[in-house]
Order: sequence, then structure tokens, then C-alpha cells
Amino acid sequence: MSDRLSVLKTYKLYVGGKFPRSESGRVYEVSDSKGKWLANAPLSSRKDARDAVVTARKAFGAWSGATAYNRGQVLYRVAEMLEGRRDQFTREVADAEGLSKSKAAAVVDATIDRWVWYAGWTDKIAQVVGGGNPVAGPFFNLSSPEPTGVVAVLAPQESSFLGLVSVLAPVIATGNTAIVVASEKSPLPALSLAEVLATSDVPGGVVNILSGRTAEIATPLASHQDVNAIDLAGADEPLAKDLEIAAADNLKRVLRPQPVDYTELPGTDRMTAFLETKTVWHPTGSLGASGSSY
Repeated sequence: MSDRLSVLKTYKLYVGGKFPRSESGRVYEVSDSKGKWLANAPLSSRKDARDAVVTARKAFGAWSGATAYNRGQVLYRVAEMLEGRRDQFTREVADAEGLSKSKAAAVVDATIDRWVWYAGWTDKIAQVVGGGNPVAGPFFNLSSPEPTGVVAVLAPQESSFLGLVSVLAPVIATGNTAIVVASEKSPLPALSLAEVLATSDVPGGVVNILSGRTAEIATPLASHQDVNAIDLAGADEPLAKDLEIAAADNLKRVLRPQPVDYTELPGTDRMTAFLETKTVWHPTGSLGASGSSY
């Protein structure tokens, strides 16, 4: 018989590439699907949400200005590290969602594959949604996508890992920075993902992860003037309506909650939801004495 005591983990927020405690000093108990205590998670405050916005805005310029190829390499590195911690995430998903070990392992595998899938899109999405436009005149007319900016993401409540990655990865793959509100009931996979992000090549501030009461954190994010968009995947219908009204104040892009099977291969909708289109006109000029244009 061993008399060794378990080392109980204290989870923290992930903001700006660091792990601060909640400004409020509060925590709440996280239990598995059978009611067994797992850990204490930080209970984020409104100030934590505001601090995350400031950090995400500071990181936006460099991240959006990086080449699409570089962003893809950075995201693929995250997938490599997730693969190395597969067993840990399998345990956490099993506890969070009440799954058997084999089913939880399948969810983790699908999540890693999903991250790789979005990493591969970083330098391809512009070819799908951008291009040359035919115009009546001697002009080049070119449209290209650009990231919206700072995006608040309410992670799905039930799909604590696959759903989380399915809503986070498309946001940062296209050059946005994100503030993620983890599943209120099952935040541990999201908080462990923060540890992976912190030790990968993702610059600090590109992803910020908050845990706590979804409504309490999401309300200041929806009304914040420096948040450009919000994904309401993890909000119920009454909360989504209130947040959509608050988001209208500065014309945020809003992606309303909708039934989603996260096990299905996603399309490009979540990437294009947080992209703007920049169109450039340029005269074609003339070639040679004949004045022919190109």
C-alpha cells in the first residue's frame, strides 16, 4: 500500500500567453458526469474578460500580418503537441462527457484531425473566397479576404473538446485573435489546451481562454467596443438573444447558435463567418503603340 498523496492540480486562466488567477480570486468546483469532484477551475470576472480583449487586440497585428503559410505551420505544431498528450486528453474527455475510454479516445483523435484540417486551410481559403472580378473597364478588380479582428468564442457546452476546437481553430486559422469562454460545466479540456498553446509556437494573446459562468463572461464581451465579432455556439436561446442585442451596438459580426454535429467534417462556413473582403481596383495600363491593354 502506498501512502503517497495525489498532487491536485490548480487550474488558471490563459491570457496573453500567461496563466493568471482570476482577478476576483474565485474558483468553482468541476465534477465528472457522475458527480465526482475533479478540480477547481477559475471563475472569471468581467475584468478578466476586459483584460483578455486588450491582450487579443495587441496580438492581432502580428498574427494577422503573418503569412498564411506560417500560420499553418504554427497550428500544425499544436496538433503535434496534442498528439503527444493524447492519453491526458482522453481521460479528461471521458470524465467531462461521461464516455468510455475507447469513445473518448475516438473523440480526441477526431479533435486532433480537426485541428490539422484547419491548419491546412490557412493558405488556401483566400483561393476559395478571393479572386479577380470581371468589370466593365480597363481595370483589375481583385477581392481578397482579411480577418475581422478580435473574436469572442463561446465554446459548446456539451462537446468540451471536439466542439471547442471546431469553433476556435477556424477563427485563428484565418488571422483573427480569440477570447474563448470554455464550457461552463466541463472546462478542463479547454484549460489543458491552454497549456499546449502556451508551449507551442502560438504567440501569446492570439488565444485567450476564460472559464466560469458563460453568461457572466459573455455579457461584457458582447458589449465591448473593441470586440469585432462573437460566436454564440455555447449560448442557449435566451442568452444568445441578449448577447446579439448587445453586440449590435458596434455592429459586431454575430454567428448565432445552431444545431451542429461536430463529428461531421466541417465546411468553410466558420472560417468565412469572420472574414472581411477587401477589393482593390487598379488600371490595367496599355502595351505597345497599338494601345492594347492587358
